[in-house]
Amino acid sequence: MTFTIRGLAAIGALVAIGAPALAQTEIKIGYALAPDSHYGVAAQKFEEVLLAETGDQFSFTHFPSSGLGGEREVIEGLQLGTVEATIVSSGTLANFVPETGVFDIPFLFRDLDHARAVLDGPIGQEILARFDDVGLHGLAWGEQGFRHITNNRNAIETPADVEGLKIRTMENPVHLAAFNAMGAAPTPMAWPEVISSLQQGVIDGQENPLSVIVSVKLDEVQKYLTLSGHVYSPAMLLVSRPFWEGLSDDQKAAFEKAAAEAVTAMRGFVDDVETTGVATLKERGMQVNALSPEEKAKFQAAIASAYEGYYETYGQELVDSIVNFQ
Repeated sequence: MTFTIRGLAAIGALVAIGAPALAQTEIKIGYALAPDSHYGVAAQKFEEVLLAETGDQFSFTHFPSSGLGGEREVIEGLQLGTVEATIVSSGTLANFVPETGVFDIPFLFRDLDHARAVLDGPIGQEILARFDDVGLHGLAWGEQGFRHITNNRNAIETPADVEGLKIRTMENPVHLAAFNAMGAAPTPMAWPEVISSLQQGVIDGQENPLSVIVSVKLDEVQKYLTLSGHVYSPAMLLVSRPFWEGLSDDQKAAFEKAAAEAVTAMRGFVDDVETTGVATLKERGMQVNALSPEEKAKFQAAIASAYEGYYETYGQELVDSIVNFQ
């Protein structure tokens, strides 16, 4: 049998029409902050590295600025398998794996290097692994940095200055206990509600790392910034457990590499903001004061009663092992 060139081309076209296309797997990734935030930087790096490692096996759709709802809703979407990935703060994570709350204890970490060493070490990795038990898979710990207080009522220098302050906190019992012990009026609130609540005077203030304060321009709705550094705020890159279990070993390795590089990008962003953020906020008109070591000690003393509860919840041995980790 003889085939002409035109005949071969026709046969090739028929084969191509009959062959199923290799469909890309869509990864919907949601996060609370804008694309130019530390979350956005991490999400973009995650996509960039994963696609470089896997070719055209996956496609990404980003939902920044709470485009899929609040953090708790997004995590529940991961459990159901309707969302594939997210970058979230630690505030909501304790609702799913209670042990993560230990990292939110005030004045637990000496500095960023100490916090990163704990999270990347055996303590942090053991807690990360527990997300597999609740329909999630923790790829890596990211971070937001140390949290500071902003408000519209007054500058804060002593615990008395926060008495009665209506301050938004994350939905986190560790934070609530600390601010209650100080005499504040902590108000748990999902992030999408915060800006409007500040504008309307429903709350007086909030607390967040500089990476968040700068990126969402809280200076537009807040007058005072107190550099309290009262809590280190980790973040996490999570994927859906049902989604994770459907990946091949090679794909899982690519996800882990992409997550590691995303965390490096996120921490680099935090390092930069820690250096430049205060100057930026001052230029934008915020009144900024930093707590001295002596002033911080007064705040630590004010929350001593909360520490007893932390020991009861997490065990003093675990808390002490974090504090003393080298």
